[in-house]
Amino acid sequence: MSAANSMWGGRFATAPAAVMERINASIGFDRKLYAQDIRASQAHAAMLARKGIIRHADATRIRTGLAAIRREIDAGRFPFSTALEDIHMNVEARLTSRIGDAGKRLHTARSRNDQVATDFRLWVRDALDQTARAIAGLQSALMAKAERHVDTVMPGFTHLQNAQPVTFGHHLLAYVEMLGRDRSRVADARRRLNESPLGAAALAGTPYPIDRRMTARGLGFDRPMANSLDAVSDRDFALEFLSLAAIASVHLSRLAEELVIWASPQFGFVKLSDAFTTGSSIMPQKRNPDAAELIRAKTGRVIGALVTLFVVMKGLPLAYSKDMQEDKEPVFDAAETLLLSLHAMTAMIADLKADAARMAAAAEIGHTTATDLADWLVRKAGLTFRAAHHAAGRLVTVAETRGVRLKDLPLAEMRAIEPKLTRAVYRVLDVAASAASRRSEGGTAPKRVRAALADAKRRFAP
Repeated sequence: MSAANSMWGGRFATAPAAVMERINASIGFDRKLYAQDIRASQAHAAMLARKGIIRHADATRIRTGLAAIRREIDAGRFPFSTALEDIHMNVEARLTSRIGDAGKRLHTARSRNDQVATDFRLWVRDALDQTARAIAGLQSALMAKAERHVDTVMPGFTHLQNAQPVTFGHHLLAYVEMLGRDRSRVADARRRLNESPLGAAALAGTPYPIDRRMTARGLGFDRPMANSLDAVSDRDFALEFLSLAAIASVHLSRLAEELVIWASPQFGFVKLSDAFTTGSSIMPQKRNPDAAELIRAKTGRVIGALVTLFVVMKGLPLAYSKDMQEDKEPVFDAAETLLLSLHAMTAMIADLKADAARMAAAAEIGHTTATDLADWLVRKAGLTFRAAHHAAGRLVTVAETRGVRLKDLPLAEMRAIEPKLTRAVYRVLDVAASAASRRSEGGTAPKRVRAALADAKRRFAP
């Protein structure tokens, strides 16, 4: 009888087909769960001994043997076997070879179904904690850069067309807020995830007098899961992780796209150093923002992982089905991809140099103070906003025809269109004055940006 079939006792008489072994084995990827598997097994063994289900001496040998196996895997000396299918059976078989029959007692009162559900929850919880720290790091980098550019005027865009003057600091803080919501989704997901499946066994619980609350506490869970069927059969915690990862990746992709645009010669708002750009094999002048482009592209992998797991889970009856073996690879890949993207973006933000003069000059293009002109006519001349909007639009047409800025139009020419204009209007046609006038809460005025920055530092402290 093969090693694989020895796991099933006397039920199977022949070895599996070679292709069955290949499609059935998950050790090639679920070995990533080894630390969580060993930790959960140590907690389970301690509980079994406390409840008198196994002897304390056996539990001690189990815990000591598992610790030695952890060191073997950490050192790269563990003999992983495809025939043993997964990380759980690899560890158990190695434990038994080290400590004898005591190792065979470890699986008492549990199933691979609750075992893998527990390990996977522990792994995703660790990934959530890493993600939260990485997001906080990026927020810190953005806030540090924003603090240096509270007064740096740039064009704000809608439809990628110059709209109104804003400050670079204000623009960067928009991403700090987006990432703050990403962190809140991480915290929410972690809270919902933090229940222990261990003790649900295959699907119905166990007749052994186990203490699920003991193992839950030992593994840092808030409580045991309330329903044994639910405990082994749902992967909504993994879907939630992938959902928040996809949203965070989209935020990173939008920022990456802006870096690509801003770093282009046509914009020239920022410069990325040699550390985050590459050259061309044929064009000597090129400086390509490859790191930003790759972050933008990797978003597709994370979204794809979410879709993959949704499709895996959508038609499964309760409780466990082997389909759920396909839950781990998309989560592992998405977690690694998101962390890499967060770290790369953090380093790029810290590295980039903003060209304040280029930004200010760009803010002058496209008559970005036209709204200020309309607002002045409402406040100072008593026009309705629609009438003021119409007059400002006609003045923009005149300025475009003449190839000048609004503030360069002679007053007499402006008054020919709207007689209520006075020389005082020129004060609102300056781009810096325009940005400074946006003093409403959440606005781009430097005074507001400084206050928002201080508040963000308080709310988003690591």
